[in-house]
Amino acid sequence: MIELLQGDCLAVMKEIESGSIDLTVTSPPYDNLRTYNGNNALWGEHVWKAVLADLHRVTKDGGVVVWVVGDATIKGSETGTSFRQALWAMECGFNLHDTMIYEKSGMAFPDSTRYHQTHEYMFILTRGKLSTFNAIKDRKNKYTGVQGGNKRGGLCKRGEFGSRFNVWRYANGRDNSSKDRKAFKHPAIFPEQLAHDHIVSWSNEGDIILDPFMGSGTTGKMAKLTNRNFIGIELDEQYFKIAQERISAA
Repeated sequence: MIELLQGDCLAVMKEIESGSIDLTVTSPPYDNLRTYNGNNALWGEHVWKAVLADLHRVTKDGGVVVWVVGDATIKGSETGTSFRQALWAMECGFNLHDTMIYEKSGMAFPDSTRYHQTHEYMFILTRGKLSTFNAIKDRKNKYTGVQGGNKRGGLCKRGEFGSRFNVWRYANGRDNSSKDRKAFKHPAIFPEQLAHDHIVSWSNEGDIILDPFMGSGTTGKMAKLTNRNFIGIELDEQYFKIAQERISAA
């Protein structure tokens, strides 16, 4: 099931059944860093507060919201909007299961007064006790075989690869985030592999994935390629058409 809906997510999400979404993978607009065809003027604290509150309503018990966000720097200070969003999510009833880091291979805005910023936050929010975790094990262990003792006095067996850490590094930019050239008609896509890795980590085949800020459709494309169901919502008509084309072609 792939359902793509054009409109204001605050209105469209009201039609989604409570407790029906297994996983949300989304990236809301960041402060004033992008214009999004002029739609950024519609974005503000009242919007992200309402979206997070409704995400808590539609998320299943044990379900997850992956909220990928960064901060603008205004008059020499980072806004801290990302942290306010995470704290508000907790007020809405979510657990802040993990604060993960998306590390980029490059930076868009070099700075002469501080170290170059190459990361964004990936807040992992759970509704109650986490129900699904499929650890990605692609971190090469320094040592393999039988290693030392465990807490119960037995021996530990360590394979060639262990579970990755919570800082994920991806090559970003043209031809890195995606091979779909049309995706870059959107000003702020995140890597397809990032969406893929969260989807396989926090959901199972057949689950329902939501992206209320669908943009160019990256989450939807990866949901389809991993045999998940998907609901995507996008306000902007141009971006909505790009998402339709990318997901249809996947």
